[in-house]
Parts: sequence; structure tokens; C-alpha cells
Amino acid sequence: MASSYLFGIILVIQVLCAVFFVSDILISVLGLTVEPINWQVHELIEIGAAIGLIIGVVLGALTLRASNRRSDRIESQLRAASGAFMELLYDKFEEWSLTPAERDVALFAIKGLSTQDIAAVRETSEGTVKAQTNAIYRKAGVSGRPQLLSVFIDDLIDGPLHSSERA
Repeated sequence: MASSYLFGIILVIQVLCAVFFVSDILISVLGLTVEPINWQVHELIEIGAAIGLIIGVVLGALTLRASNRRSDRIESQLRAASGAFMELLYDKFEEWSLTPAERDVALFAIKGLSTQDIAAVRETSEGTVKAQTNAIYRKAGVSGRPQLLSVFIDDLIDGPLHSSERA
């Protein structure tokens, strides 16, 4: 939220400074007559506008750095969540005593592959995949793919991703 305000301030400062410089140039190029102001005041306005642009650049750089740090932190959390999900998958597979083939089929099913796709990837028949998915559902105590997936979603929602977050 604060970064939105900071970005707005940066934008306003830079727009005002740019308007001043562009209008000053257009007045000179187009030969428009304007009420002359004291040259010292004009110089002070130019210095203020230049300082405003410099401040805008500095604030822009700080905002960009903060945004990059936030992005890095979020990516790190996403990697941790992904790792936690895979750890949860393998723990459940072990708890259910799935065979290596059943583990592969369960993983592909959770990823959303159809029975035909799983059979093609594993280079086996659809009947074999159906038999393996039925064994997986029986061992997991569920009746189908949606319930199988909900087992993992429920565990992720109910528990922390890391043991250090329990404290």
C-alpha cells in the first residue's frame, strides 16, 4: 500500500518537472510571449525542477529495489510451498504403502493427466492404469480423483508448511 503512494508521489513529481521543462522549451521555440519573471526566480524554478527529477529517479530506484526484494521473497516462499507439497505427497504415498508404479500413477493423476495420458506416458495399457488407480483409491480410502486431491489440499490448509512455523 505504501509503495503505491510512493509510486504516485514519484509520478507527480516527475510529471510536474517535465511539464515545466517542456513548457519552457515550447515557449522559447514557438516564440510565445509570456509575462517575464525575474531571471533569479526562473533559475530557482529550474534548479527545483532538476532536483525534483533527481528525487524521482532516486525514489524510483528505491521502489524498484523493494519490488525486486518482495518478488524474490515470494518466489522463495513459492519454492518452499512446492517442496512442502511434494514432501506431503511422498509422505502420504509411503503411509498408504503405494508401489513405485502406483506412486507414478498417483502423481500423474494429481497433476490432472487423464487415464489415457497416464497410460501413454508410462507406456502401459489403460486397463493397467485403471487397476492401479483403483488400488490407489482403495489404499487412500477415497472413491475417486477429486477426493484424492482433496486429501492433500486439506492437509496443506490445516497444517503449516514448515515445522518452524508451528511455534
